[in-house]
Amino acid sequence: MRIVIVGGVAGGMSCAARARRLDETAEILVLERGAHVSFANCGLPYFVGGEIEDAASLLVQTPELLRASLNLDVRTGHDVVGVDAGAQFVVVRTAAGEERIGYDALVLAPGARAARPDIPGLDSPRVRTLRSVEDAVHLRAHVEAGVRRAVVLGAGFIGVEAAEALALQGVETTLVEFADHVLPPVDAEYGWMIADELRRLGVDVRTGVSAEAVVAGDDADVITLSDGAEVIADLIVLSVGVRPDTAVFEAAGVACERGAMIVDEHGRTSLPKVWAVGDAVLSQDPVTGIRRPVLLAGPANRAGRLVADAIIRPDRARPIPQPLGTAVVRVGELTVAVTGANREALSRSGIDFRTISLHPNQHAGYFPGAAPIHLNVHFREGDGRILGAQACGRDGVDKRIDILATAIRAGMAVADLIDLDLAYAPPYGQAKDPVNLAGMLGANVLDGTLRLWAAQDLARVRETSLILDVRSDAEVAEGMIPDALHIPHTQLRGRVGEVRLAAAGRPVRVMCASGVRSAIAHRILDQSGFDSASLSGGMTTLRAVLADRADQVLIAPASPHDV
Repeated sequence: MRIVIVGGVAGGMSCAARARRLDETAEILVLERGAHVSFANCGLPYFVGGEIEDAASLLVQTPELLRASLNLDVRTGHDVVGVDAGAQFVVVRTAAGEERIGYDALVLAPGARAARPDIPGLDSPRVRTLRSVEDAVHLRAHVEAGVRRAVVLGAGFIGVEAAEALALQGVETTLVEFADHVLPPVDAEYGWMIADELRRLGVDVRTGVSAEAVVAGDDADVITLSDGAEVIADLIVLSVGVRPDTAVFEAAGVACERGAMIVDEHGRTSLPKVWAVGDAVLSQDPVTGIRRPVLLAGPANRAGRLVADAIIRPDRARPIPQPLGTAVVRVGELTVAVTGANREALSRSGIDFRTISLHPNQHAGYFPGAAPIHLNVHFREGDGRILGAQACGRDGVDKRIDILATAIRAGMAVADLIDLDLAYAPPYGQAKDPVNLAGMLGANVLDGTLRLWAAQDLARVRETSLILDVRSDAEVAEGMIPDALHIPHTQLRGRVGEVRLAAAGRPVRVMCASGVRSAIAHRILDQSGFDSASLSGGMTTLRAVLADRADQVLIAPASPHDV
């Protein structure tokens, strides 16, 4: 059997390696357009930032090593420009000309190309992407040559990492994002936290704007933004998204949707003997049903392995699971991670869901270095099935999101998190791990023990309800919601009458710093006959939702009497 694989890196190379392990007699060819068949895409920003010193470290495997270890025929500089599915051959363009290569099984792993929006001047030589080793080497060389000002267009994962890398190298960096917050896949309140950390690193963050033109100059380019502002740059990194690199294969008859190849549960395309994996393949979100490519190395690696199974031993091949899109990124001293659906995707899909926000420490508070993990968990109304989660913090974030990704894959409900038996020692966690606490909080919401109100509803709540702030005097002195009543939670049982008088029949909406004390206050008020609810995530979440408006909305009490 001759297996021809178009494209290497994650999906293509994992398919080739698995196929060899299953069949020592197969002839396996990997055709790669570029110079490197197996390199660390995810390490590119860290090379630009100087944390990875040697570009050779980014090369995971070479054709020579792959031939020696796995007997793979890896051919770089081979660009597949045509497919004849009827005759079962591909047309390959090389420096020596074109040739035809026949196949018994064809696997397409072409990946994606950087999107290039129709912006005048984007062909400036100062504009670069960050998709290949060559891109990273070019950017690093410019930085070391004395680039002083850079603009990164697009604040997705790669854009944020590129901005961080350039800032760490001392480059004056501006990050431009069309959406209203950086890292659009995360919930908006975490976007604010990330932007705040980027600003601490020295990055000038511009959201809600886009580049409208690039004007090349002798010494620098000028980028005109949609709000009329102009930014000067010696270097421009384009990171506004990608497009599946599938034109050749769509022309050959592979069924596509918005450019992404449609495959079945075993990776088969619409053409016989042709499979596809990786960034150019359409996936269906297991939570929302949304159809989109998933641009992550983990799912591509796993899909490549399963496609090899489908080719070599189809009777035992497992179906390719629908990827959740679990991802993690470092931004300065913060780690941000996501899994499953975010709030926006759930809302667009019409799914009836609830969100809980909590801010527990990553390990025991009495052990040095304790710091909060800001955690959102989305779950379905009714049965509590977990739909998505997001976290942000300085430590322990990846662990909790990986647990929650596993819970989503297992179809667990939020209350099931209470029973997870997680490792505990003071340097690593708490006896009630943040994941366990999320389960307890979610269970209380579902069974009615706890009612929540959301920071996003502040304006409406202020019009219809009494807001009761149960934080300490010192906390309230740093800022509170106008017209809120302040009673520390330790005094509430003896001052319920004051609440009843101030509420005058209105609902009472309680708040504290993170939601713990306000939940206690809610139980007191609820059992005293009030229409009560606790602010999910407390002031910590409220400030993140208000973002740059927080200082305008929140006030400092005029005198000690007011607190």
